[in-house]
Amino acid sequence: MSRCSAIALSFLLASALASAAVAAPKVAVTIKPIHSLVAQVMADIAVPTLIVDGAASPHAFSLKPSKARAISEADVFIRISEQLEPFTKKPVEALSKSVRVVSLMEAPGLTLLAPRRGDTFESDDHHHGDSDSFQDGHIWLDPRNARIIIDQLAGVLSEVDPSNAATYAANAAKANAGIEALEARLSGELNPYKNKPFIVFHDATQYFEARFGLAAAGSITVSPDVQPSARRLTAVRKKLAALGAGCVFAEPGFQPKLIDAITEGTSSKRGTLDPEGIMLTPGLRLYEDLMTELASSIKSCLAP
Repeated sequence: MSRCSAIALSFLLASALASAAVAAPKVAVTIKPIHSLVAQVMADIAVPTLIVDGAASPHAFSLKPSKARAISEADVFIRISEQLEPFTKKPVEALSKSVRVVSLMEAPGLTLLAPRRGDTFESDDHHHGDSDSFQDGHIWLDPRNARIIIDQLAGVLSEVDPSNAATYAANAAKANAGIEALEARLSGELNPYKNKPFIVFHDATQYFEARFGLAAAGSITVSPDVQPSARRLTAVRKKLAALGAGCVFAEPGFQPKLIDAITEGTSSKRGTLDPEGIMLTPGLRLYEDLMTELASSIKSCLAP
């Protein structure tokens, strides 16, 4: 091959690689569990940008300029809902029409649950889901919802990037097979703990409980960012005593004094649940790690 031909071939290869890179859509995702699902669907194509990173919570997240820019420059922006992630309201309103906004609460076929109310459950629609239809927004904690989300994501990405549709479909099938196996494994592990009452820090885990037959008897606070009243603490304490709840679960960044106020003088143990995976490393494995750690924490705390 002549030197000119080699140069021409190198140029063509470089151009092809550049075109492929440009063709991959820029995707921004709000929270770690959904970012993990998106990353699985986009494997071998591109890496989505995570907006709520570190140990931040989507309930009170403050959007930095770099993250706002990542949203505005995306081809696809993926969130649960404006209610669960209130920081997304203004950026979405300001987005160009060229940005595809995907609100996963609207995905067809999801199992949706109303926030729990009364006694020791007092919900705040601003934090827990759609204030119009009163739905809990923590949909990813039901593995069957996660599989529906995977299919929804593969469909959207295939529309935006049809040249990679076959890869998105194959990745989705692989991810769903893994989640199906995960559900079967966790179902077996959690079966001995069905209907054993416990108290959660805030009511974020009912999708997980409903899928695996678990039984939270109440929550300490409306959300991690809302200080519970003395009346609420008294109500939870009475429920704990009446039911003999075996465990009170905190969350990362919780206030230890609140747990002390609930469990003092009781035999209840303490555990920690991280339903949003804020303490986990983001990436492909985070979803499986999150679900596995939730199950492990529940088993450990409720074990005799």
